[in-house]
Amino acid sequence: MEMDAATFEQLVIDELDLLPDDMVDGLDNIIFVVEDLAEDGSADLLGLYDGWALTERDLYGVGELPDRIIVYRHAHLAVCDNETELRDEVHKTLVHEIAHFYGIDDARLHELGWA
Repeated sequence: MEMDAATFEQLVIDELDLLPDDMVDGLDNIIFVVEDLAEDGSADLLGLYDGWALTERDLYGVGELPDRIIVYRHAHLAVCDNETELRDEVHKTLVHEIAHFYGIDDARLHELGWA
């Protein structure tokens, strides 16, 4: 599947807007970023939470840079055949990475069907 960066970014914004308020209202000092590929060039990483989980925020200092949730465009486009699949996969990635913000690990996400 192909999609230019601006269109993909808008799709991510649209999917963020569809998330339940109780999921996003608790997000603090976090930004969402769209990048083409992971820094290591990995083409199969869909997203990444880069920061301190809420459960570890007692270690969080004053003036910290925002945590980031990164959504990787090329990886998403590689695993999806159409826009419906892409929206579903972006949604799942956002939920997965936001869960990491709340301190939910991959094992628990797998149990819940979000990994």
